[in-house]
Amino acid sequence: MIFTIASKEAKSLYGSPSAWIVLAILQLILARMFLLRVDDFLRAQSQLALYANAPGVTEAIGAYLFSSAATVLLMATPFFTMRLMADERRNQTLTFLISAPVSMTEIVLGKFLGLMAFLLLVIGLILAMALSLYAGASLDLNLILANLLGLTLLAGCYAALGLFLSCLTQHAILAGIGALGALLGLWILHLTASDPDSPLIALSILKHFENLNAGLIDTFDVTYFLLFIVTFLVLAIRRLDGDRLRG
Repeated sequence: MIFTIASKEAKSLYGSPSAWIVLAILQLILARMFLLRVDDFLRAQSQLALYANAPGVTEAIGAYLFSSAATVLLMATPFFTMRLMADERRNQTLTFLISAPVSMTEIVLGKFLGLMAFLLLVIGLILAMALSLYAGASLDLNLILANLLGLTLLAGCYAALGLFLSCLTQHAILAGIGALGALLGLWILHLTASDPDSPLIALSILKHFENLNAGLIDTFDVTYFLLFIVTFLVLAIRRLDGDRLRG
């Protein structure tokens, strides 16, 4: 049943003109960043040749692209998450959904996986841009794979948080604003966590992504992302369970 719900949600997103418009805008923004970075790198070639440990193409362009995508997705994901459950409430279909012979866990996981199926398309296009550098240079595939893992986990965190907030209201706009506000709060937390000894380092979602962005796959960072996702999915499940008990 999870995959049935996920398939329905993915088809809804893939069939939504507004979702494709947002996706096109995302790609235009990231493509411009990518091309500008390539241009800057080519201009700096003569200077970089003077340094023994100058950054290569993958570090200077590929890792930068994934880092930029992390911030851009932070701004865009609330648009995709805001309707996940809010529309069910507004259209009064949530009552039928939670009274169906399906568990709240299956509903939440189905919605989450359906959204991730769409976000993976976004991430796939970002990966394609990075791999296009193969046309003119050799790439550090380990660094690319670490960034791919990091961005996928980060997108999962954005999606889980947005899904939970969408469970709290019937107004999609409020759910979107709430998700954007929460994610911006996490971004501000990242900016204030500049002290390596600060306890905020352990809470900063983008700080954990920075390690993967640098090619360091640490089990602590991966565990943090997974716990973040599970926490908000569980909160969403409990919220729907509360709705079912209240009738």
